[in-house]
Amino acid sequence: MGGSDASQIREAVGIFDSEEHLQAAIDDLLTHGFDRAEISVLAPVSAVEEKLGHRLRSVADIEDDPEVMSKAYIPVETIGDAEGAVIGSLLYVGAFAGIVLVASGGALAAALAALALGGSGTAIGIALARFIQKHHADYIAGQLEKGGLLLWVRTRDEKDEIKAVELLSVHSAHDVHVHALPA
Repeated sequence: MGGSDASQIREAVGIFDSEEHLQAAIDDLLTHGFDRAEISVLAPVSAVEEKLGHRLRSVADIEDDPEVMSKAYIPVETIGDAEGAVIGSLLYVGAFAGIVLVASGGALAAALAALALGGSGTAIGIALARFIQKHHADYIAGQLEKGGLLLWVRTRDEKDEIKAVELLSVHSAHDVHVHALPA
């Protein structure tokens, strides 16, 4: 561990073997005063490989690389909210289009068209929600195939370093350590 140097950024890092353990560690970090902005995860493996210019053998090979592509942590609930918003928005658009058709002509055919629009909006919304779920599942599977889910926690001082390492370890992370990056 050690003291902080103003020219360095210090992070605790750990690798998780399941999304459940990763999520539990993040929840615990947030409960213990770490900010969501201090928590990051590996970008999708395909993007990392593109930036590296070669296939990634193992996430352990890049956990201390300051050039590795990471991304802000997005809570699982936010993914669910996105799915709901997609479905809800398309339902609303379909229903609104149906109301406009009924108001403009009023015939039975227009009412049936409104129902059809609402149904297709629902189908599109469900398809997009499934795409979001699949994208997330592929993101997780891609990292697990490369050795695990990488998590970085930016620390402000030695006390933070100790707490972050403790919390990552308690939630079954392996190769837990603190590293310094150029500021």
